Amino acid sequence: MAGITFAVIIGIINLLLVLFQVSTGKRWLKVNFIWHRRLGVVLLVTVVIHAILADLGL
Repeated sequence: MAGITFAVIIGIINLLLVLFQVSTGKRWLKVNFIWHRRLGVVLLVTVVIHAILADLGL
């Protein structure tokens, strides 16, 4: 994986999680609210990790 850092991979995961959150919040995807909430917490954690890695330049 030449040129792809861990921060980029987490950024892509964040994008997918945001798309999922918006889709379930708008009711485009029907999921149990528990999953919407759990993945919201996962999104928060991955955003913090992504920000730390980006700040460190990794």
